[in-house]
Amino acid sequence: MRGTLFIVAAPSGAGKSSIVNACLARDANVCLSISYTSRAPRPGERHDEHYHFVGKDEFARMIEAGDFFEHALVHGDWKGTARQSVEPQLAAGRDVLLEIDWQGARQVRTQVPDAVGVFILPPSRRALDERMRKRGQDSEAVMARRLAAAREEMSHYAEFDYVIVNEHFDTAVDEMCAIFAASRLRREVQAQRHRELIAALLEGE
Repeated sequence: MRGTLFIVAAPSGAGKSSIVNACLARDANVCLSISYTSRAPRPGERHDEHYHFVGKDEFARMIEAGDFFEHALVHGDWKGTARQSVEPQLAAGRDVLLEIDWQGARQVRTQVPDAVGVFILPPSRRALDERMRKRGQDSEAVMARRLAAAREEMSHYAEFDYVIVNEHFDTAVDEMCAIFAASRLRREVQAQRHRELIAALLEGE
């Protein structure tokens, strides 16, 4: 029974990571794929926990070797998902969640058409600006670039299956977990999981 691949994307400051972490703590059947990035760690970030931090030369070598399931240049830095972080988990029947941007999501869909996409939106442009500034981890120049890119990122929401507006955090977490549960109850998934039961229920006298 192959696992389901979930793709979660959002503009910076929409609360994606906080929602994802809360859902992972609640649902043990989903595991997070840790992405690779060429940027330096931000305050509080740890290698192999938040990202696999590698240099740009190493990232380029991995691209050349075909190691990535998806990769993209985001805000001047490379981000990508290694194949070994995804395929073995799915093959073992575990659901895998990718925290990636819309560019990476588009690449993943070409390889896994039945992946379930979720896009998280902020409740307003003002809220997005305030949330990004509260983080206080980026320079003004970087923050201005991220704010300018947010509208472009949000314009791709229509490429995803579900949209969550993160106005109330607890509600957003509930909605994300509901998507996980509903995806596992899809007819084609249940037909595989309960193949023997369904056969027994439908057999003649």
